[in-house]
Amino acid sequence: MRTDHFKLHQYKLAHKVKLEKLARVVNYIAGVDVAISRDRLVGCICVFAFPELELLEQVCAHAPDCVPYIPGFLSFREIPVILQCYKKLKRKPDLMLVDGQGIAHPRGLGLATHLGIILKTPTIGCAKSHLFGGYQLPDVHKGSYAYLVSETTRIGLVLRTRDDVNPLFVSPGHLVDFDDCREYVLASVTKYRIPSPLRYAHQIAGETARKYSGKLRQDSGEPAPLRKARPGLRGES
Repeated sequence: MRTDHFKLHQYKLAHKVKLEKLARVVNYIAGVDVAISRDRLVGCICVFAFPELELLEQVCAHAPDCVPYIPGFLSFREIPVILQCYKKLKRKPDLMLVDGQGIAHPRGLGLATHLGIILKTPTIGCAKSHLFGGYQLPDVHKGSYAYLVSETTRIGLVLRTRDDVNPLFVSPGHLVDFDDCREYVLASVTKYRIPSPLRYAHQIAGETARKYSGKLRQDSGEPAPLRKARPGLRGES
């Protein structure tokens, strides 16, 4: 698939990105993730009370998998199903943690940034693996961080969310700054290194996708395949 039109759209939208101190009080924080089930995508948004981190609402949606997976263009594949989820929410989040990149992206428009611009909502990209930018590893203690840089420009954080565990690659999506990224990601982490809203959305999306695949197999009479380990949060976006 040619990606010229995707690139052009990303460059245009990147000019709309606003990196600024979060202007609203965060009472509701959400995790956003998407799983795949055969030829369909399963999106999930989980809304938590903040700072209590109590689950208040979870919604899922299905959509056809119409755009192939292409590194750097994940948002064009996943945003439609995420928007379906967002429309179902009774409580609109004040801040969204997204499984993917923010501005730490070759064209400055990862999934979190793209979504934030469309929804006009503060977003933070939170990825398990590196996609773009140079960095040095931070200290091994929780809260330590180093900047992701593109040439001389800061584009994200390599953030240690627990002692002696691999860091996360965190970057502003839209309507937040670097301090917000560090503050809210760390405040959303409990006993795991992944922020609770995002970890929960990841689990629910995966479980829903597996149930959907199982139903399709049952309807078609196909035998169940051997189960494979579910991958963690993505770095590509």
